[in-house]
Amino acid sequence: MRLLVLLTALAMPIVAWLSNTGTFGPDNGTVSDRYPTLLVAAGYAFSIWGLIFLLDLAYAGWQATGQRRADATLARIAPWAAAGFALTTLWMPLFSNQWFWACLLVIFGAMACLVRCALLLSRDATPAPGQRLWAWLPLSLHAGWLTLAAFLNLAQVIVAYALLPVGDQLPWSLALFAVAAAVLLVLNHRMRGNLAYVAAALWALAAVYVKQSGHDLAGAGTAAWVALAIAALLAVQTLVLRSGARGRGTPHVHRSHAGGA
Repeated sequence: MRLLVLLTALAMPIVAWLSNTGTFGPDNGTVSDRYPTLLVAAGYAFSIWGLIFLLDLAYAGWQATGQRRADATLARIAPWAAAGFALTTLWMPLFSNQWFWACLLVIFGAMACLVRCALLLSRDATPAPGQRLWAWLPLSLHAGWLTLAAFLNLAQVIVAYALLPVGDQLPWSLALFAVAAAVLLVLNHRMRGNLAYVAAALWALAAVYVKQSGHDLAGAGTAAWVALAIAALLAVQTLVLRSGARGRGTPHVHRSHAGGA
């Protein structure tokens, strides 16, 4: 399983490069521009994938070597990480070919897998040396970005198939923003204020604000401020959670590396 984590981590940047060169069809930016929504982020935001892929590769190499191969927590997250990486890879050619229903299933599946990794690592009572840098950071960042990306993808599916009014997107977009905010806040609370997870989410929300501030879609201005409000709420929650944890001495009552479910 550790080797599979490494192979799937390698697959992500390779397939991303092929996707950007048009191997599978139009690149992601071209396809995305065909279906404008009130949740879409500014193009610069997607550069975060370069950092995510680099950190995921570092994690994959680290977890497959040395005494880490016997670590119980890393063994527990390995299937989830491999599945999340594989689904992230699969999403790219699916999106280029505009197989949107499949994309939606895949990206929410990838999000669930990476969130599971972040949750397990955030709760680990006795982390291995270096685990916070080499495992928690990459997988939490990936999970945070996918949490927002999944809802952006959902909005594009709605527009692509005209499932809801395309000319008046604000009502249903506000509903999506509300659900996304609830998911972010609940998961961040369960991870006791995960800074890497929140950083990726804030990066995405700020880019939504930038994009919608200059967008000509009806309701774009409102969407921009909603994204900014969610970002502020998430940041405040994180400060409260981190301050509370420091005040309590960051106690952990979770399983150790010796075992446990």
